[in-house]
Parts: sequence; C-alpha cells; structure tokens
Amino acid sequence: MSHDDVQMQHLELAMLERGLDEIRRSPMETGTVELIVRRPEVEAREVLPEAELDPLEGLVGDCWRTRGSKATEDGSAHPDMQLTLMNARMAALVAGSRERWPLAGDQLYVDMNLSYANLPPGTRVELGSAVIEITAEPHTGCGKFIKRFGVDAQRFVNSGAGRELNLRGIYAKILAAGTVRTGDQIRKTA
Repeated sequence: MSHDDVQMQHLELAMLERGLDEIRRSPMETGTVELIVRRPEVEAREVLPEAELDPLEGLVGDCWRTRGSKATEDGSAHPDMQLTLMNARMAALVAGSRERWPLAGDQLYVDMNLSYANLPPGTRVELGSAVIEITAEPHTGCGKFIKRFGVDAQRFVNSGAGRELNLRGIYAKILAAGTVRTGDQIRKTA
C-alpha cells in the first residue's frame, strides 16, 4: 500500500476534538492489538495478521533498522524508536476507514490508553508473547502526517490534550522477542 492508493480526506480541528471522549474511553490496563503494519521500505506498508518482534531487528521485516534515524549522531537506527504504537480509536478518527490507518506510519494500532499518565516511559507491556518497554522519545508527527491527514490533525496531536494522551503515538523498544497477532491482548505488566 502506498499513500497514493487511498483517497485523502482531512478533518477540521472541531471534528477531531469531538472524538476526544471516545479516545479517552480506551482501556487502561488491558487492550487489544487491532492492526499490525510492517514497513518493508520507506513509503511501503504491509498489513499483517501476525508479526515477530525481535530486540535486535525490531518488527521483523520492517525497515526500522536499515532506514536509520535523524535522531542519532551516526544516522543509525535509534534503539528507543524501535517500535511505534498508535491508539486505534485515534487512527479511526483521523484516518477514517481501517484501510487508511497504515498511512499514519505506525506499526501497532492498539485499543489502549497510550497517555503519559497511563504508560509513562519505562512501563513494560506484554503483547502476544513479546514484552516491550515504553521509551521517552517524543512522537509528534511529521510533514507526511500533515500531507496525509491535514494541518488540523497535526495541531490536534500536538495540542495540550493531544500531547497528554499521546495521540500521535508512542515509541517502544522490544525487551523480549515474541509473536504478536491481530486480536491479541496488550497489557501493562506489574
């Protein structure tokens, strides 16, 4: 799937703000993995029924490691930006149909409260048979997010409520390898 494959639609800020209550109702302790997306190369997306998570490779077959990062001095992959999670209710709001969710560029779309208060950096989360840890790297969106969802969507995710709820998503690193499937539980560990 490329971003050209799906018709673009941009919601105005007022429409996006009306969705906040529904997003806030996301489960706090145990949620569901709603969609898994692998990015085999820049701009490419593959929706998967299951994926392998590996502490060295990230989501196996994803370009995280080979793409590298502007956030590291040497341009190598950033270890704290290995995996991206986005709230599925937010994806549904900003993207509309499930076919458009992958345009956000994240790998795991989960029905779970991703707010800083609920999942602060250092929180460990089990999904499928894997364990991940939420990192402190901010996920704020980029020019591609604006192009795909509009300026108001970018303003929304970076508003006070947007930052508090981590509406653009969160980064995580993989601590224990495992398999994650669509429909699996995602839950905070003790």
